[in-house]
Amino acid sequence: MILSGELGSAAGWAGARPRGSIPIAGAVNRWCAALASCLLILAGLTGFEWTEREAGIAAYNPTAITKGVQRGAASGRHIVPPARETAVGAYSGAPYTYPSDVRFEKPGRSDFTLHDVQWLGKPFKSPIYYGVRVMRWFGSGSTGTMLDFTHSKTISDREQTVKLSGTVDGQPAPAEAKIDTMFRHLEASHGHNMLTLNGLMRLPSLSARVSPYIGIGAGVSLPHSEVQLRTDNSRTYEYQFAGPVTQVLAGLELRLPQFSYFLEYKFSVAPYLMPLSHREGTILFADLWRQAAAWWTGEPPPGGFLTTRLSSHQVIGGIAVRIASPVTAAP
Repeated sequence: MILSGELGSAAGWAGARPRGSIPIAGAVNRWCAALASCLLILAGLTGFEWTEREAGIAAYNPTAITKGVQRGAASGRHIVPPARETAVGAYSGAPYTYPSDVRFEKPGRSDFTLHDVQWLGKPFKSPIYYGVRVMRWFGSGSTGTMLDFTHSKTISDREQTVKLSGTVDGQPAPAEAKIDTMFRHLEASHGHNMLTLNGLMRLPSLSARVSPYIGIGAGVSLPHSEVQLRTDNSRTYEYQFAGPVTQVLAGLELRLPQFSYFLEYKFSVAPYLMPLSHREGTILFADLWRQAAAWWTGEPPPGGFLTTRLSSHQVIGGIAVRIASPVTAAP
């Protein structure tokens, strides 16, 4: 499941701010280099044509875009410039989530905070980091919208020794402790899941094939929480609605005649308020329905609450199939 930030009470969202510089793991660097090399190789192997003159005209002339789409569709060889279209894509990547404070609150029993918990992403270990998206570009293709689902992971390093504050079972918390001595499970290994609706804007093309873009969006966090205290025989193991999420992104699209490769950077912020229901979940919609029913009836979660905030850098690469919208040539 999980987490990042400085925490507030269970009645509100927790806060956290990134500390220090942005660490870049060697594994992420190697992955990015390999992905960039693959994209360059694919660009060299395509063999499709779209002249610089056509690129220059299309950048300023919607009629040229229309004719380019029609000519490309007829020949099957030309790169189609950005235009009104729909794209369905999938991707994988690597995240880095800032350390965050994690607060456990069970009224009348415990209220303690673990400070600067480190989160492991393990993007290439099953279940892997992945995402799917649907994009819709409007008009001449300069603006659009995107529904984006990301399955990331946040797994606490249980060998980490952290500082504590607050009370545990009515007694002052120890000054520090290993996470493993406090929790059997503290993670979202089946998903720090984020569903967002984003606005997109294309920037001026770098070449006939390469189109940069930026975006911003908001949505909901739907983690698969796995939390269990060392002193508790019951665990919370279910999908949950944990709060809102926002993200910004910037990417490069390598356009081929009918599909595109993309390389993208995303930054997301997700405050979490997680009810510890002590339930073994089933599927997403069933788990969310039970959570909503408990909230509606005012039933407090038997295990209390966990709060935190996850702030994550993500580097992704993927492929999208484009479906061109019907165009009508200008008179």
